[in-house]
Amino acid sequence: MLEDKLNFSFEHSFVDSLGSLYEKCRPESVSSPSMLFFNYQLAEELNLNPLHLNSDEGLQFFSGNKAPIGSIQISQAYAGHQFGHYNPKMGDGRAILLGEVIDANKLRRDIQLKGCGQTPFSRRGDGKSALGPVLREYLISESMHALGIPTSRSLAAVKTGENVLREDILPGGILTRVAASHIRIGTFEYASKLEDKNVIKKLADYSINRHFPETADVENPYLAFFAAVCNEQASLVAKWMSIGFVHGVMNTDNMTISGETIDYGPCAFMDIYNPSTVFSSIDANGRYAYGNQPGILTWNLTRLAEALLPLISKNKDESIKLLTEVLQLIKPVYTNYWLSIMRSKIGLSKEEQNDVELIIGFLEIMEEEKVDFTITFRLLAKSLIGDSKSIKKLFNNSRRFDGWMMTWQERLSQEGIDYEKIAFSMNKVNPIYIPRNHKVEEALKAAVSDDNIEPFTNLYSILQNPYDEVFGLESFSGPPPESDIPYRTFCGT
Repeated sequence: MLEDKLNFSFEHSFVDSLGSLYEKCRPESVSSPSMLFFNYQLAEELNLNPLHLNSDEGLQFFSGNKAPIGSIQISQAYAGHQFGHYNPKMGDGRAILLGEVIDANKLRRDIQLKGCGQTPFSRRGDGKSALGPVLREYLISESMHALGIPTSRSLAAVKTGENVLREDILPGGILTRVAASHIRIGTFEYASKLEDKNVIKKLADYSINRHFPETADVENPYLAFFAAVCNEQASLVAKWMSIGFVHGVMNTDNMTISGETIDYGPCAFMDIYNPSTVFSSIDANGRYAYGNQPGILTWNLTRLAEALLPLISKNKDESIKLLTEVLQLIKPVYTNYWLSIMRSKIGLSKEEQNDVELIIGFLEIMEEEKVDFTITFRLLAKSLIGDSKSIKKLFNNSRRFDGWMMTWQERLSQEGIDYEKIAFSMNKVNPIYIPRNHKVEEALKAAVSDDNIEPFTNLYSILQNPYDEVFGLESFSGPPPESDIPYRTFCGT
C-alpha cells in the first residue's frame, strides 16, 4: 500500500501550535502524472527512502493524488506588502503543506506541494502551475543550494498530464518544495491584525523555538528574535548581491523568517554589471532592481518590527525605541557581510581600511565598461597565474582599470600569500557556471514546448558544480548573444 511505503513520520508542530494561521484543504487529483525529476540526494538528507519515493506509488503522492499516512494537509495564511502596498489576506493560493520531517541533521523541514489546485486562499486563481515555472524553480533553487546560498529546495517535479490556461494553454506541473519553514514576514503581518491578540505572541514563540532557540532565555526574547531575523536576512541578501542574483519580487510575503531564499517566480541572474538591472515584467518602477535589494531588506524588516511592537514592551514608545535601535544596525551588519564576501571575491583574506574603496572602485569600472559580472571575477583570478590579457581585453584596455589593477596587486602583496593560492581561493568563491538566463530559457523551451528534457538535465548537471571549470562547456560560462530585446521574467501564476 502507498501509505505503508510512504510513511514520512510526519510531524505537525505548526498545526498543533497555530490554529488561526491555516486552513485545511486537499490537493486536486490529476489524470496522468509523470515524474520528470526526483532529487535522490535531498530525499536521503530528509531521512526518506528514495527508492520508495521515486516509484509509481511515490508519483501518486507527488502529484497530489494520494497522501501518505499521517499527513495533515493545510494552506498557510499570511498577508504581505506587494510592491509597497499592503494586502491583508493572501495565504497559500496554490500550495499545500503536507507536514514536517526531521532530517538527518535533526532539523525540522516542511514538505509542500506547489501548483496542486485551489485552496481557501486562491481567490479567483485555479491554484495550479504551468510546467515551466515548476522546472524553473527546481533548477534555480537547486543551483542556489550548490552555490552555497540558503534556499528552499526541490524534491520532485511532476508533469500533471493536464493543461492550465494562462495567456496560452500550457502543460501543468507540480513542485514538491522543502523549506526550513514557510513562515514569512507576511505571516507576522497577518497575525498582528487578528482580533485575537495572543496569536502574534504564539507565532513569535513558535518561530523562536523552531528557528532561533538561543533567543528564548534572554532578557527580551522577542527583541533578540527580531535581531536574529535581521541578521539572517542581511547575510542572505549580501550573498545574493555577491553572485548577481536578482530576486525580482521581494514582497514581505516572499521573505522567510528563517533566512532562506524562497519563491523563484521572476528571479534572474545579472549578466552585464548594472545596479539598475530589473528583470521582472511587473516591476515597472524598478523597486526590486539589483542595487535596491539591500534597501528593501531594511524596508521589509521595518514591517516585521511593526508587527512585533506589542511584544517588545508594554510601553509603545519604548518598543519603538528598542526596535529602531536594531533597525539602524541592519545596514552596517549587511555591509560587513557584503564586504567580507567581496574581499574574498578579489582574493583578500585580511581586513584593511581602504578595502571598501578598492571594491567599490572596481564595481564602478565594471559598470562603466559594461562587463559581465560573473566572468570578470574568474578572469581576475586568471590574471594572477599568467593570463592578464583576457581581463584587459574584457575591459577594453581601460587606463582606469589598469590603474585599479596596480592598486589591487599592491594590496595583494600585503596578504603574504602566493598568487597561485590566491587565485585558487578566488575560484572557490567565484562561480564559473550560474543559471544564465538564455540557457535557462533554452532548457525550459526544449522541456515544455518540444518535450525534450535532455537540455534541462544537462544544464542542471552542470550547475551542480558551479565552481569547477570543465573544458568543452564554454558556452555555459559566457554571456548571452547581444540583443536589443531586454530579458524579462514573469511571475508564473
